[in-house]
Amino acid sequence: MRSEQFLRITRLLGEEPVARLHEKHVVVVGLGAVGGMALESLVRSGVGNLRIVDFDTVGITNLNRQILATYETLGKPKTEVAKERILAINPACNVEVLPLFVEHETLDEILSGPIDLVVDAIDSLNPKCALLEAAYAHNIPVVSSMGAALRRDPFLVRKADLMDTFGCPLARQVRTNLRKRGVGRGIEVIFSPELVRYTYKSPEEEDHADFNEQVSNKGRRRNVLGSLPTITGIFGQNLAHLALTRLLDEEMLSGEEAWNPQKKQA
Repeated sequence: MRSEQFLRITRLLGEEPVARLHEKHVVVVGLGAVGGMALESLVRSGVGNLRIVDFDTVGITNLNRQILATYETLGKPKTEVAKERILAINPACNVEVLPLFVEHETLDEILSGPIDLVVDAIDSLNPKCALLEAAYAHNIPVVSSMGAALRRDPFLVRKADLMDTFGCPLARQVRTNLRKRGVGRGIEVIFSPELVRYTYKSPEEEDHADFNEQVSNKGRRRNVLGSLPTITGIFGQNLAHLALTRLLDEEMLSGEEAWNPQKKQA
């Protein structure tokens, strides 16, 4: 990899941490609004080996928030578009494409080989729980995004252990589901406790939504949830930063020793 490409990061963190990132193997599952943005930052940070997983194609309603979505990419598999973008940013990055739906039958392939971290940006409950349970059972480090849709306040987005989350309906469902499967603490997530204000429509009422946004879980129609590019982008960037703290040193990427005016004066 060209060292000058990562000069700004080495000036901040040092050459050795960036060299470590070049050697890391990261699996990013879900390449929508949150996952696509997280992937973007991981590539630009120098992660050298990526496995990207998504069964979906780019649809027209993705254009409002998904970094992989343009008019030129409409109808293309998200994994194909993502690989092209990764290599356009860093041609030295090793990319493995898995255009798969996450389910018990595909988990062995998704989690095979050496993996330093799994980044979960799946937006459907059952595949999400299946992935998190499998990573937990195999002692593979994993970070995850909870619900980003329907949120309006970017300043409420935060991180926590999954078991400490509150106010997020998706996190509550995932927590309950995984506890029944024997999964405990240790999965850090990005979430928002913001109270959701939304009137749900049945999938049949979604006349203006394109088909790929309505279909999940191999053909089952679902609600199309409203979302903002600002919020999903912040979720994705926070998820990427959380991933970097797991790949490197949390203290190195923490702002806990922030400048204190009173301490400065003393």
